[in-house]
Amino acid sequence: MEDNSWIEVLTAIGSVATPILVLFLSSIGWKAKKDIERKVELENKLRDDRIDIYNQILDPFIILLMPETAWRSDKKNKGKNKEEIATNNMLSLEYRRYGFKLALMANDAVVLSYNNLMQHIYNIQENEETDFVPLLKLLGEFLVEIRKSMGNESTKLNHWDMCEWWMSDARKIKNGQL
Repeated sequence: MEDNSWIEVLTAIGSVATPILVLFLSSIGWKAKKDIERKVELENKLRDDRIDIYNQILDPFIILLMPETAWRSDKKNKGKNKEEIATNNMLSLEYRRYGFKLALMANDAVVLSYNNLMQHIYNIQENEETDFVPLLKLLGEFLVEIRKSMGNESTKLNHWDMCEWWMSDARKIKNGQL
């Protein structure tokens, strides 16, 4: 008889505890789902902001790396020095603001690669023959990190691969022929 009473007690406890446990686990699942949805929504919002920041940060590099013939073919650039425009862009207050936004909103790898690129640029001496290979390597690394931050985490591309589409000598530089 005693065995049956223990089973009855356990059954009673189980019948009361089961709905409570189900409710508790459901609320944990609901909370986890809401947290994930909030993170995805925030990441989507940040993605749009990051795209704008990356575009603004890359703009002077786009100007600098544009072929001279393409630069001159645009009528609005007639008589304008692209190096001067790119440099003035990088020295502007607006560019600095985008740099701060990048430092606050981009992931660590993007910020570190941008820091490396900018430190290299700061250390280039004016009126000195510049070896552009390290600069191009750093720019390519920055582009790879941006690519990864935009959802291509498993990219197999390296810094030279990121330069090939806009630089005719990229493969020669990559292979040490220049």
